[in-house]
Amino acid sequence: MSQAAWFDGEDLVIRLYIQPKASRDKLVGQHGEELKIAITAPPVDGKANAHLSKYLAKQFKLAKGLITIEKGEQGRHKQVRISSPSQIPNEIEAIL
Repeated sequence: MSQAAWFDGEDLVIRLYIQPKASRDKLVGQHGEELKIAITAPPVDGKANAHLSKYLAKQFKLAKGLITIEKGEQGRHKQVRISSPSQIPNEIEAIL
């Protein structure tokens, strides 16, 4: 699959490349066939994954429970499912 984001029924699936320990949380942009997101949390004891879920929930204006990390919990390359998003950030909508 060559897209960084696509719809699977009502859900949005996004392939991400995560940069932990960044100076601030930010959607950086395209990184090959993924979206790059910089987050401030360190990649220790699941802190980066929890912070990523919180960041995405804030961007999509959803509850954290509607964000699921499907693949890559132990690495920088992740696949995330967002259940029935009603609002999509402009940076992500541009690549759909």
